[in-house]
Amino acid sequence: MEDVIQVYHLPYDPDYPQVCMDETCKQLIGEVQAPMACAPGRPARVDHEYVRNGVVQIFLEVEPLTGKRHVAAMEHRTRKDWAWWIKGMLDERYPNAVRVRLVLDNLNTHGLASLYETFEPQEARRLAERIEFHYTPKHGSWLNMAEIELSALSGQCLDRRIPALGTLRNYIAAWENDRNNRQSRINWRFSTDDARIKLKHLYPKL
Repeated sequence: MEDVIQVYHLPYDPDYPQVCMDETCKQLIGEVQAPMACAPGRPARVDHEYVRNGVVQIFLEVEPLTGKRHVAAMEHRTRKDWAWWIKGMLDERYPNAVRVRLVLDNLNTHGLASLYETFEPQEARRLAERIEFHYTPKHGSWLNMAEIELSALSGQCLDRRIPALGTLRNYIAAWENDRNNRQSRINWRFSTDDARIKLKHLYPKL
């Protein structure tokens, strides 16, 4: 916990950007009957029956100190999907960074093994040398600022029936563009001193 908090209080450095990433799933839901559009004094109406069109995985990363976000929807949630996401982050979104300070949870796909399972050893090592992992503790995923963004994404974009992956990708691309244009940074105020006081019960009693 203190390791993650310490990362959040480091000053901005483009050579060592702080990035938080997280992922969630979304069930694709299709309509049996077309919804009835809203009219003056009457809300839109949706039939209670629906069609399940599968589940997709949503990957999200946010750089709190710049307000830059990136979101993508994948068909699967495998080690290789995560590895390709990391490669895109390092080579496309942060190509000039010496090393990315990455805050993430302990999901079984979130680790160096995924890189070595996906790429040749030389490539996996090249990517690994450009990442500095900072894992949130067990039951402490709330320390990951990417969860704040996933909550905003869910409430502003995903709180509806979305029938297909293409439609979902259009929605999240529009949401990402809007958030990035706002350049809304995250002002993290929870400090190590706060943790030692408010979460005193988590520390060993010596």
